[in-house]
Amino acid sequence: MEFRKMRRFSQQLSASECEDILQKATSGTLALLGDADYPYALPISYVYADGKLYFHSAKTGHKIDAIRRNNKASFCVIAADDVHPSEFTTYFRSVIAFGKIHIIESDDERIYAAFLLGARYNPYDKDGLIKELDKSLAHMLVIRLDIEHLTGKEAIELVRNK
Repeated sequence: MEFRKMRRFSQQLSASECEDILQKATSGTLALLGDADYPYALPISYVYADGKLYFHSAKTGHKIDAIRRNNKASFCVIAADDVHPSEFTTYFRSVIAFGKIHIIESDDERIYAAFLLGARYNPYDKDGLIKELDKSLAHMLVIRLDIEHLTGKEAIELVRNK
């Protein structure tokens, strides 16, 4: 599949700028095809590593049902949202990743991704993370989004200020 080109290409972020946003942000919105083919978008924490996005989840629920039904997904991160009321606009920076989402089955990859997630949100407590994973890994799913297309955009005002 060929993904659409950005209409306002002068506002497009480079691949390295997109990856930098994914490295720094801590949450975004995961969009899936939900019940009765309604879009299902949910806020979720993540970690970006090796060109992939990793998430953790309970073993059941709307998100898991949607992933099992259709593996296409998108994930959006907003890195800047600076409202300028007098200009009737916002100075924004955002990234959208498109790809296939999978529930990780391999124990080695589950442990790797769960460790990445835990270290991302509590980087200074390796012993605590190991204890937490020993306790909870059996009760969680670990999910991977393989990015097929990554695009980012920023407000024209930010482009002009570069």
